Amino acid sequence: MSLQGKTALVTGGSRGIGAAIAKRLAADGAAVAITYSGNKAAADATVSAIKSAGGTAFAFQADAADPASQRAGVEQAAAALGAIDILVHNAGVAEFSAVADDTDETFDRQFGVNVKGLHVGTRAALPHLSDGGRIILIGSVSGELAFPATAVYSATKAAVAALARGWAKDLASRNILVNTVQPGPINTDMNPADGEFAQQMIGFIPLGRYGKVEEIAGAVSFLAGPDASYITGTTLNVDGGAAA
Repeated sequence: MSLQGKTALVTGGSRGIGAAIAKRLAADGAAVAITYSGNKAAADATVSAIKSAGGTAFAFQADAADPASQRAGVEQAAAALGAIDILVHNAGVAEFSAVADDTDETFDRQFGVNVKGLHVGTRAALPHLSDGGRIILIGSVSGELAFPATAVYSATKAAVAALARGWAKDLASRNILVNTVQPGPINTDMNPADGEFAQQMIGFIPLGRYGKVEEIAGAVSFLAGPDASYITGTTLNVDGGAAA
């Protein structure tokens, strides 16, 4: 219960990595709010699972691609929680195509959610974020590695890590620690370990397997907890060695 008495907001927390993070932070003692874009049933299931385990949880609809909606979701979460001690930005989108097939729309959508949505949400949360709080951004090892047809997505995740490094300096005077967790291939319903490209991806991973959502949640829990009190402005790769 290392987070007993803390509050946490997890954007994009209805399923996959986001849901695992929300559940882990709640298991560690935090009261948790999640936002979701459109899948209310999945968000309700995550909240129900946390409450069934004895935790406190709320869910609010917020579209990270829409600044007004993103701000409203943060405000609702802050009102429900009373304050925000831990902000985890997990909401993101990925669209893969080679540069010749990219469009303005796919570029704008990915940067709109993965970078601008994160920027808007952080600014909205700052008045509610406790001094000594934590901001944890979910990036990707794709921000460091080049794969075919992923240039735009990779660029957004490189930007995420850059924002964290800059914000760590901006917010150091408030002792707010800002870090990035960069997952490698993780077994989710959007990227299953038995999916079409899984065997190709596993070839890049020294440990020879996809990661589990719980392994990302564990890294987030560490950065949110007291043992990470002297870590800020860094990236933590949770990728089975893929980016080593």
